[in-house]
Amino acid sequence: MSGIAGIAKPGCMAEVAGMLSTIAHRGRAGWDTFEVDGVCLGAISAPGKLPAADMGKGLVRDETGPARFARAWVREGRLELSRDSIGVAPLYHGLTAEGALCFASEAKALFPITNHIEELPPGATYDGERLRVMPPLTRQTLSDDPPDVLARQLRLRLQEAVARVMEENKVGSWLSGGLDSSVMVALARSMTERFHTFAGGLAGAPDLAFARDVAEHMRTRHHEIILTVQDLLRVLPEVIGSLESFDALLVRSSLVNHLVAKAASEHVEAALSGEGGDELFAGYAYLKDLPLDRLGDELADITGRLHNTALQRVDRSAARHGLTIHTCFLDPEVVALAFRIPSEYKIRGGVEKWILRRVVDGLLPEAVVERPKAKFWEGAGVESLLADHAESKVTDGDFCSERHLPNGWLLDSKEELMYYRLFREQFGELRDLEWMGRTKRLVPV
Repeated sequence: MSGIAGIAKPGCMAEVAGMLSTIAHRGRAGWDTFEVDGVCLGAISAPGKLPAADMGKGLVRDETGPARFARAWVREGRLELSRDSIGVAPLYHGLTAEGALCFASEAKALFPITNHIEELPPGATYDGERLRVMPPLTRQTLSDDPPDVLARQLRLRLQEAVARVMEENKVGSWLSGGLDSSVMVALARSMTERFHTFAGGLAGAPDLAFARDVAEHMRTRHHEIILTVQDLLRVLPEVIGSLESFDALLVRSSLVNHLVAKAASEHVEAALSGEGGDELFAGYAYLKDLPLDRLGDELADITGRLHNTALQRVDRSAARHGLTIHTCFLDPEVVALAFRIPSEYKIRGGVEKWILRRVVDGLLPEAVVERPKAKFWEGAGVESLLADHAESKVTDGDFCSERHLPNGWLLDSKEELMYYRLFREQFGELRDLEWMGRTKRLVPV
């Protein structure tokens, strides 16, 4: 990853440098600060990526290609911000006490600068006055091609998306043993002689066994990170600080990602992630209960929510350790095709992600191809452990008295209150939390 920050005001280089120091973990190749037409800009660079700063163009960027970018540049003396259409790269903005537009890759860099922070929406461009936003994700004109043709087209676009990032050196993959991450490994493995994979979970977790099967089948250099409950509790404050969230589902699913990213950063500079596969191809169990004529709209909705939930987990887990993550399912060409595939090929015969399973027929072990979707924390063996721990830390009385937040939000569980307490210790009792995403509630936590 890389990171950017800036203030649309002259003479603020020291403040911008301070903002960058707050998010210095996002890059391992140093940083640049400069002033253009009264706007102070700064960028942290990641090894082997596009230069994060271009003084000649008055540009700073956190960018790894068309699927992932956040940019800030000076045009005719005015600061402008933009973000990719899915929101894979994070970007936040606000106004200083003097009314100057400021921005950063993580909200924590803005806390000392502004009292009101907003997330730049995916696909948006903003100059401090005018916000231009791309239309929300909607279903494309559905293809009338037969499923075998669509599967071949999908495989080709996924191969192309993976090939674009495999041109870099030292790329590996997170591997949960689920279908999405296994697809990434299967496609990438044919493009390199040596490939590292990384899986994590508690001893005996289903993910570890499935990931091991995939790694052996694809002959990768596989790394298992065996965790204990104590490991998860130990890193919990750090994860919440990195994540900038106390959302229970998001925190719970980030703990293992955080520790796997740390291990991966010791071997590779970048890694593939299967994020986005469930949203594009209907991987969640509840989707099977929807009428097919509603499925496309629901997939568009949950894909549009990724930017400040699951993608925030991916970004912060990786960025905390200077690791770049590639989400090839969210490549623009893959997304465009995914929304043209009819719903009856995504859930067919009660099988979720049916068309995606056809893409890797013959490439992966049958048990992996046919594996039902498991929530990340369940597959990693975390399940109710954190909720049980919260029961021992939060009384019924405390939950009733503390679950109402100053901004009007209502905490859903004792587990979420436990996380909020850690969040408050690091960031204070913030009255403005509109920049923070919350997972869509489908069932009680």
